[in-house]
Amino acid sequence: MKKNDFIVVIGTSAGGMKALTALIEQLPKDFPAPLLIVNHISPDATGDTLINALNKIGKLKCIHARHGERIKAGQIYIAPSDNHLMIEENGFILITKGAQENRSRPAIDPLFRSAATSFGNRTIGILLTGFLDDGTSGLIAIHRCSGICIIQDPADADYPDMPKNALNQIKPDYCIPIAEMGKTLSILVKRKPKKQIPVPEDITKEVKIAKRVLSDLPSVNSLGEQVPFNCPGCGGVLWKMSKGPDLRYRCHTGHAYTAAALLTEQTIKMEETMWTALRMFEERKNLLTTIAQDQKGAVAASAIERAKMSQVHIDRIRAILLSNDNSAITDSPL
Repeated sequence: MKKNDFIVVIGTSAGGMKALTALIEQLPKDFPAPLLIVNHISPDATGDTLINALNKIGKLKCIHARHGERIKAGQIYIAPSDNHLMIEENGFILITKGAQENRSRPAIDPLFRSAATSFGNRTIGILLTGFLDDGTSGLIAIHRCSGICIIQDPADADYPDMPKNALNQIKPDYCIPIAEMGKTLSILVKRKPKKQIPVPEDITKEVKIAKRVLSDLPSVNSLGEQVPFNCPGCGGVLWKMSKGPDLRYRCHTGHAYTAAALLTEQTIKMEETMWTALRMFEERKNLLTTIAQDQKGAVAASAIERAKMSQVHIDRIRAILLSNDNSAITDSPL
């Protein structure tokens, strides 16, 4: 890539295939920038369906991103499943099994931050349809490194959470529907980049953590302050990030969460714990009932009473788990 060549990074989740095909279809075969895409997929998915769809509908070649490969203009790189996609300053691709961010791997934020630190003012970040708010922090990093930020108009998104949450935290250069993005990109990649500014140290540290280059307590301490709750991913201490307008948390092993993603993960853990407690109380009641049947006198009477108390706990837990609104264990995204 030449000195002033742009790089385009795109993040999406639910509804992503439809949005990506509509966007890629608009780009000309001589589009002068590489495009790196993170689309949230399950760990056991291959991503072939998306690649085949983009190759069929568009004029640019689309492939799985491969570790160590150097990016080329006019080519599309898709993050492989269960791996983060990142980009080095020299234009080489980095595929890593780093800790999940916002409950996802691949996640959007690691790609966006790595592009921001490596390409700075030559970075164009695009956030499309999806749930929750992965990508917001990465888009803020691109903005802080003098890159260009584009958010899909929420009214145009099948799932508007990601665009809406990003708009709550950052004023993008463009908030437009998919139908306008192809033309806009074609114009932007031919312009002179904005003035380059130094990359903030906290963004560089987060990129190093995601690359698994840096994972020590002093480094995370410098990014924020410890909070009195633990990381759902590993059980370690969490730090609240002090930089940027968005409320985020990170542990020293690399897991990272927005407030909404952390609340969702805590809710899932709570439900798992309650189902486990329900099973254990039921097993306890069954054991006590067996003891009561096989024993006599005071032993049997005590077992019967304790079985009745176990049933009380069973009824309480089941009422919470099976309530219509599940208000005790579920929360909507922030």
